[in-house]
Amino acid sequence: MVTMNSMKIKCRMCNSSNLNLFLDLGHVPKVDTFLSFDEINQPETTYPLNVYLCQDCGLSQLGYLVPATELFNETYAYESSTTQSRRENHCQLADYVCNTFNIKKNSLVVDIGSNVGVLLECFKKNDMTVMGVDASSNIVKKANLNGIETILGFFSESIVSNILKTNDKASVICATNVFAHIQDYESFILALKKLLVTNGIFVFQVPHFLRLLENTEYDTIYHEHISYFGLKPLIKFFSKHDLELFDVIETDIDGGSIRCFVSNKGQYPLSSNVSKILEKEEKNQIYSLDKLHNFADTVKQQKQELIELLVQLKKENKKVVGVGAPAKGITMINYCKIDSDLLDYITEKAPLKIDKFTPGMHIPIVSDTYLLKDMPDYALIFAWNFSKEIIKNLKSYQDKGGKFIIPIPRPKIT
Repeated sequence: MVTMNSMKIKCRMCNSSNLNLFLDLGHVPKVDTFLSFDEINQPETTYPLNVYLCQDCGLSQLGYLVPATELFNETYAYESSTTQSRRENHCQLADYVCNTFNIKKNSLVVDIGSNVGVLLECFKKNDMTVMGVDASSNIVKKANLNGIETILGFFSESIVSNILKTNDKASVICATNVFAHIQDYESFILALKKLLVTNGIFVFQVPHFLRLLENTEYDTIYHEHISYFGLKPLIKFFSKHDLELFDVIETDIDGGSIRCFVSNKGQYPLSSNVSKILEKEEKNQIYSLDKLHNFADTVKQQKQELIELLVQLKKENKKVVGVGAPAKGITMINYCKIDSDLLDYITEKAPLKIDKFTPGMHIPIVSDTYLLKDMPDYALIFAWNFSKEIIKNLKSYQDKGGKFIIPIPRPKIT
């Protein structure tokens, strides 16, 4: 195991040096790089997973950056089409934007980090012209085969120049579950403003830091997710660039997210939703170091409870497996040091992960169909944010006596 050392950085949104460490999840490998049998015997690099609070603007952020080209490339294993809940959320977003803002038909909609094109398919159904931008070549190939024109690369001014050679400016730009991945916000905003029409809308959806703290969702933290957002730092950042975060909607996706709407200043009325959520954040002290240190203590307690549960079940000769190998699950098994002594295997429906091994702890991954054939006593749901959908899909396993473990906010058997 090769480890990369931590380094303290300046705030990625306000450039302050006033950053304080509040959570240390140890060293974790890249969560979306799954390993072949031959690769599990090779050296594997791990990186520090530490979270800092900027006490000047309020942004919580990782202290160590893994180069983006190492995270998003031809081996990237996440596809946004794997859950019905995700697809429904994307289509609801597209319908809402097109209807609420009366977007003219055939207007250009650009999705940054568009993956296989699920969101853009929804905009296409609303008669929009769509264009995706994504940095993972294997994913871009699938999107283009699906009929969603997608450019390979990281969103930048040069990418925008290429788009504008054959298209008008964009009426809508999206960055759903991607805005937290950005390593250089200043360059991102320059490209965004170059592509967006004057009254255009930038809409992005990110996990809400408030809900992360409330529900002990520490597994949402991994190297792709660089920043963890409340509204306060976002409002300050956009204002600095003559942009305005004019509306925000709370949604339950991904354990609790905020969908934010941004435009050039003065284009749209300021929604009361913004002040309401700001008040909620202040009431819950999500920018308080004391609160964040308490959260870190709760994370340690959750880890201990989960390990004790798995060890006890093994002592009782129960067979325990995992269901789903999302990025959050990889954070959890590496932080908690859960290996194949505690979990026999993990099931998956994503072809890119089946017959591989998890990063770090090297737990084998098999097809979801194996769960009913093998009928283990317990199945630990790593994608707990989709637990209702997963349990519904695996009802026959539960009907035959199988039990599920949901790890967040505290381990429980259902």
